[in-house]
Amino acid sequence: MLEHSVKTGEFVLKSGAFSSWFLDTKQTACRADGIIAVTDAVIEVFGDDLRTIDAIGGLTLGADPMAYGVAAVLGTRGIDLRSFSVRKEAKQGGVTGRIAGALRPGDRVLVTEDTTTRGTSLIEAVDQIEAFGAEPIFMSVIVDRGGTCADMANQRGIDYRPLLVAPDLGYDYGT
Repeated sequence: MLEHSVKTGEFVLKSGAFSSWFLDTKQTACRADGIIAVTDAVIEVFGDDLRTIDAIGGLTLGADPMAYGVAAVLGTRGIDLRSFSVRKEAKQGGVTGRIAGALRPGDRVLVTEDTTTRGTSLIEAVDQIEAFGAEPIFMSVIVDRGGTCADMANQRGIDYRPLLVAPDLGYDYGT
């Protein structure tokens, strides 16, 4: 993450806040060695709990590399998860709605995102997954840079487990 994804300088985050560092987490998650490292971290953080879920996904575009990459790598390791994306807007033609991919009603889900500061994208995905008829069990991000998402997950009754937090990378939350 430090080698490929952390940028320093002056940045305006999606939240509108200013920061001296920025995470372009996709620079890690879209590399073969990066997604293998992310999958290894998912296995370390979730262990046997991975066998209690059916699908992995979240709000496109942030969740896509993690969801698709982790599902593919886990499949080679004997853990079969389906992956999906939550579209930002409902599709009008063909298969309609906001869910794209292999999610099924009744699935138990690991909701993902690459980076979070406030957790709003994760919660938006949770709302759409529940509306679809699936059950968000866990939430995870590659990096939690804000430190507030755990409270939001707890309020929704969802187990939140980030793979890394800002202090792991040498930064304070929200700076």
